[in-house]
Amino acid sequence: MSMQPISRELLLQQLQWRYATKRFDPTRPISAEDWAVLAEVLVLTPSSFGLQPWKFWVVTNPEVKAQLLHHSWKQSQIVDGSHLVVMAAKKDLSADDVDRHVARVCEIRNEPLEKHAGYRKSMIRALVPPPAGFDINEWAAKQVYIALGNFMTAAAVMGIDTCPMEGIVPAEYDAVLGIAEQGYKTVVACVAGYRAADDKYAVTPKVRFATSDVVVEV
Repeated sequence: MSMQPISRELLLQQLQWRYATKRFDPTRPISAEDWAVLAEVLVLTPSSFGLQPWKFWVVTNPEVKAQLLHHSWKQSQIVDGSHLVVMAAKKDLSADDVDRHVARVCEIRNEPLEKHAGYRKSMIRALVPPPAGFDINEWAAKQVYIALGNFMTAAAVMGIDTCPMEGIVPAEYDAVLGIAEQGYKTVVACVAGYRAADDKYAVTPKVRFATSDVVVEV
């Protein structure tokens, strides 16, 4: 697969352009073609051990959005954005989850399970059961935030707006979407769509500390 990198200038331009959109245009849906790319971005997100301890519920149904609005501090992004992505972490990761991953590795690479016995053993030793002081559910939630960042950056490069949202009630999201019974737990949500013309924050200068204050070169 050949690599075709975007320019440095374009990348920084799009990251300067993006912001946590407060008002979305409810008349502008993301096209099916563009959404298919963003869905693949979620799939391609890296994770520790490659275990992908997550699942993403994508909500476009207006009635379901309206239900979730009541559990989102009435933030209008929930109903006005094109796609609401609910990012959930796998609860209580087990040996079965490790085996599922190893089986997928063997399927994709057309390799025997025996070749990955050592890899499986190292994952089991590190995660199952969790070592003392290691919260495996917190670990899984941190993996989900990698997906969030990956998703928002890719969307910005494509000229699609996003708004990450922790101002939600995870347990209620779990109940509305049937997430808990599948063994997952809502961590964070992200709305994707297009900014409204009257969102004042679109032209508000971005505030960041100087690069020298946050990037330390050794």
